[in-house]
Amino acid sequence: MRDRLLRDGYVILAIAFVGLRLFAVKPWADSVDAYAYWTTRSGDFYAAAQTGEIGAYLYSPAFAQAIAPLVWLPIAVFTAVWTAFNCAALWWLLGRYALPSLLFLPIPFEIISGNVHLLYAVAIVVGFRHAASWTLMLMTKVTPGVGILWFLVRREWRSLALAVGTTVAIAAVSLLLDRGAWEAWLKLLQADLSGAGQASFQTLGWYVPVPLLPRLVAAAGLVALAALTDRRWLVPFAVVLALPVVWLNGLAVLAAAVPLWRTSIPSAAGRFAASPAVR
Repeated sequence: MRDRLLRDGYVILAIAFVGLRLFAVKPWADSVDAYAYWTTRSGDFYAAAQTGEIGAYLYSPAFAQAIAPLVWLPIAVFTAVWTAFNCAALWWLLGRYALPSLLFLPIPFEIISGNVHLLYAVAIVVGFRHAASWTLMLMTKVTPGVGILWFLVRREWRSLALAVGTTVAIAAVSLLLDRGAWEAWLKLLQADLSGAGQASFQTLGWYVPVPLLPRLVAAAGLVALAALTDRRWLVPFAVVLALPVVWLNGLAVLAAAVPLWRTSIPSAAGRFAASPAVR
């Protein structure tokens, strides 16, 4: 009975929220990051590209090309579809615990903003079996792809080759389709690394005011520790550390730690019903 109530409660809440977005009910219709993805329909992906700027698209051209069929939908429909993706991702990860997980503020903030952090969580869980899923991180925020060091440390060469090879193949095809967009994106990355592209953040929200480099070094060390001690559930923490900017909703990636922890501790897994992510 309890499981059914948790499931039904989450499904009803998810459908209601998707409906509010579909019918553009204010203020629930607004989704900062989903809007940024939708603006790529113009073809000029980086017209407003600057870290922290509202509506700025900052990912690779490959991601924009991948979602191209969706961005031609009206903004309300696109936002509703993107919200449904995130809600489905959360259920896949946590199952009946999806509803109480909404008390962890980064998760509802992530669903509202429409970023890719819950999709990252899914990709991390899937990535231990299908390494190619790490392409999502490498083709969007780039540095969270530090997680592939797991394969390097454990000498899982086939998985490492799949992660890197799939990313390179997709990037090559994307480059052939739009060389100019790739040049613009690489210039954007260079500006961010040099500090020239850093502006005062327009997007409201809490973020960690620690530079990327020390966080990236710490993330690499954490992945190495996770690989050496066979603690898969530590990898989502490393991915969070490696985010270019750690916004509050970025902590939603930690949802991946739950199914990974369940599978790493048999006694715990036996006490909790397995989520769809680990069935």
